[in-house]
Amino acid sequence: MAGATTEPAGLNGDGSAARSASVIANVFDVLRCFTVQEPLQGVTEIAAQVGLHKSSVSRILATLEREGIVERDDLSRKFRLGLGLLAVAGPLLADLDVRRVSLPMLRDLSAATGESAALVLWDGAEAVTVEQVPSAQNIKHTTPLGTRYASPLNASVQVFLAELPDDTARARIEDAAAQTGRGADELLARLHRTRERGFAVNYGDTFPEEVGISAPVRDHRGETVAAVLLAAPLYRVDDRRLEELGRACAHTAAQISARLGAVPA
Repeated sequence: MAGATTEPAGLNGDGSAARSASVIANVFDVLRCFTVQEPLQGVTEIAAQVGLHKSSVSRILATLEREGIVERDDLSRKFRLGLGLLAVAGPLLADLDVRRVSLPMLRDLSAATGESAALVLWDGAEAVTVEQVPSAQNIKHTTPLGTRYASPLNASVQVFLAELPDDTARARIEDAAAQTGRGADELLARLHRTRERGFAVNYGDTFPEEVGISAPVRDHRGETVAAVLLAAPLYRVDDRRLEELGRACAHTAAQISARLGAVPA
């Protein structure tokens, strides 16, 4: 129609696009407050840095917390970045030292065993897959990066729970015992077994056709910072093979730990 005018793409009369862009910019400003030097941030501190009202910062953080992008520190109740970022930010994975150190050894482990090898981290409640080398065999078990495991029947979860004092581990286990159909005493005994032999086993407990084997990766302080996970079809794993895979998994975890500065036990 003659004389009609058009607005630039992405803009409209009520300015909603501009407001949306402003909200997104505020979210990134909030996230940039979390640094290596200052990983813990409170609402007041963030508000002062980004020039927003505390109520606005609280709303942004509440949304990010629901998505796992940030999480609260148990002691200070301040916020820090969460592992939910791994599900949406692939480049972040390349900056994780443990992942970079682990990848060549995961490849060797997968080649030596013929099974899928993965690295998982702990976000305080769940184990999260951050790296994976799929088996070269036609029949294999793999999961997307960012996959989360919460059940104490999962081998990787057992590795992290086994690092906790018995009373703390029992409290975590009792919350999930009803869902697994196993008693808390049985699940706690699995954690004791994990500590004794150096690796955890999920022999068809979460999926009837899959075996998961996991071992802890420790840093220079001796703290468990990750876990190596082997996944294999159950039909390929008898008792003898289970022990072989367990030893191989634990050996690779120990190699990675040594690269991170851990002192051999």
